[in-house]
Amino acid sequence: MTITCKNCNQHFKGHFCNNCGQTADTHKINFHFLWHDIQHGLFHFDNGFFYTAKQLFTRPGIAIREFIDGKRVRHFKPISLVILLATVYGLLYHTFHIGFTDLVQVTGSGDDKINVEKINEWMSTHYAWASLLTLPFYALGTFLVFKKQGYNFVEHLVLNAFLAGQRLILRITTFPIIYAFSGTPTIKTVTEFITLIDFILMVWGYSQFFNKLSKQKSFLLTLLSYLIFALTLIIVGGLIGSGIYYFWTRH
Repeated sequence: MTITCKNCNQHFKGHFCNNCGQTADTHKINFHFLWHDIQHGLFHFDNGFFYTAKQLFTRPGIAIREFIDGKRVRHFKPISLVILLATVYGLLYHTFHIGFTDLVQVTGSGDDKINVEKINEWMSTHYAWASLLTLPFYALGTFLVFKKQGYNFVEHLVLNAFLAGQRLILRITTFPIIYAFSGTPTIKTVTEFITLIDFILMVWGYSQFFNKLSKQKSFLLTLLSYLIFALTLIIVGGLIGSGIYYFWTRH
């Protein structure tokens, strides 16, 4: 049956207009339409989000490699995944006032402590941006040490975006535990344990993704990539911090 597109008046057959891409089935705008639009347009919960989350905790490296190779219809987009999850985690952190300041040994004047607290507050309220800004550093590390595997820098960026989403899901699901121990000496042990799980998930994801390497070599290269990530982040962070300090002391 030939259908006339309500958007561009193109005559076509099938479920989508071959000229503008609009769906042939335009539902009446009601509460059902609104709920479906929220699911599909904002969260993609009808297939993408939960499917991707499941894949990241059952076959992470394999699923990410399939996405890069072109199997993408059912997946939530990687950068959107990081933004969504980081925003949720940042809101939880900010709303429940999680206290991580005790993890940092602050010395010096009271102003130093205030500055640390301000940094922590900025990280919590801008967690989406902080997560996105660290992705190129993760990608640089894996790109350099796994370069012989044949993936370009942007593909490494996608790989690490998905794995960042995996870590964020872990942080969100363990948030009740973090909240329970917030402001207590035990919070340090809790966060260290979750960080250890982060690293184990990273090793698992890389070993599956770079499946042509042995488990031992993949593990050693993962350690090296993480070292590169940490060093470059410290160097760049130090340069930016020095620049900000210079700016404020001169103005």
